[in-house]
Amino acid sequence: MKLNEMSFEDAYTKLEGIVELLETGEMTLERSLALFEEGVALVRHCRCLLDTAEKRVEMILKEDEQITIKDFSVEDKGAASL
Repeated sequence: MKLNEMSFEDAYTKLEGIVELLETGEMTLERSLALFEEGVALVRHCRCLLDTAEKRVEMILKEDEQITIKDFSVEDKGAASL
């Protein structure tokens, strides 16, 4: 699957796997660098997806041509299930 087609969850899971492999320290330098490079690309992809989601939330909360940003807290979790 191409990186730009990956969901946040898939990219994050793949990134976790890469981190676990790198933490073993049992790979060659070349393989470690390749995995690190792939991991950086996954982090950037996840950040882009999170930024897009944040912008969507801001648009949903837009009121009277001004964006109202509200903090989400544990007490608000009931409202999240609407």
